[in-house]
Amino acid sequence: MVALGLQSTHLAAPQQFPIGRQRGLRNVLRCGIAEPSGEPAPLGQKTKYNDGLFEKAFMGLFARKMEKFAAAPKAETVPKKGVFDYDYESFVEVSKRVMQGRSRLQQQHVVRQVLLSMLPPGAPAQFRKLFPPTQWAAEFNAVLTVPFFNWLVGPSEVVEVEVNGVKQKSGVHIKKCRYLENSGCVGMCVNMCKIPTQDFFTNEFGLPLTMTPNFEDMSCEMVYGQAPPAFEDDPASKQPCFAEICSMANSNSSVCPKLQA
Repeated sequence: MVALGLQSTHLAAPQQFPIGRQRGLRNVLRCGIAEPSGEPAPLGQKTKYNDGLFEKAFMGLFARKMEKFAAAPKAETVPKKGVFDYDYESFVEVSKRVMQGRSRLQQQHVVRQVLLSMLPPGAPAQFRKLFPPTQWAAEFNAVLTVPFFNWLVGPSEVVEVEVNGVKQKSGVHIKKCRYLENSGCVGMCVNMCKIPTQDFFTNEFGLPLTMTPNFEDMSCEMVYGQAPPAFEDDPASKQPCFAEICSMANSNSSVCPKLQA
C-alpha cells in the first residue's frame, strides 16, 4: 500500500522533498479526524474521520480489487459500486468477505495479489534498484508511510528505533489503527494487513519490514530495515479474539480462530 504512494511520487529522491514540502504533502494527503481533540478517540470508542477524495479513491480502488476475491454479499441484488461509492466501512466489509471460506495463508495470498495488481509491471524490481536495504532507504520509506498510509491506518509519526544495534528514524508509530478499530478483528489485522504487508516489503521489494500491533490500545509499530519474525514466533500469532467487539469472535478459543486456520 505504501508502494502506491511511492508510485505517485515517481520514486523521487529524498533531497527533492525539503521539510516544508514534506509538511505540505502531509497536509494535502492527511484524512481529517473529526474528533474535537484532533486525536483518535479513546479505546472503546470509534474515531470519526472526514475522508476526502484522496482517501475515498484509495478505499474504492482497493475495495474493487478485493471484490474479485470476496464472497457474495448477503443482499440478493447489490448494484455495482464505482470507485467513489465506497466509504471506510464498506471497504472493511469487503475485507471481511474476502476472509470467508479462506485459510490464513489464502487470505494473505489474496492481499499479495491485490497489491501486485495495483502496481505497474516491473515495479518490485525497480524498487529494489532504487531502494536497496540501507538505512537511507528504511528512513525514506518511513517518511513516506506517514502521509500515504494515513487513509488506511489513521494518523502516525516517524520515530527513532534501533535496528541491529543502530539507532535510526525508520520507525512509524500508528497511534490507533483505523483498520483494527473498524474491523475489531485480530485475524483481519494479522492476515489482511500485518503479515502480507511485511511479506510484500521483505520479499517483493527486498526491504525488511516488521509490524507490531498492540492489541491493548490498537496502536502499531512499523520498523523498516528490521526482518520480521517467523509466524510461529510472532506474539501476534497467539492473540485471542476481541470477544466483545468482533462479530466473528470465538470466546471459547484462547487464540483467534482466523490465526489457526
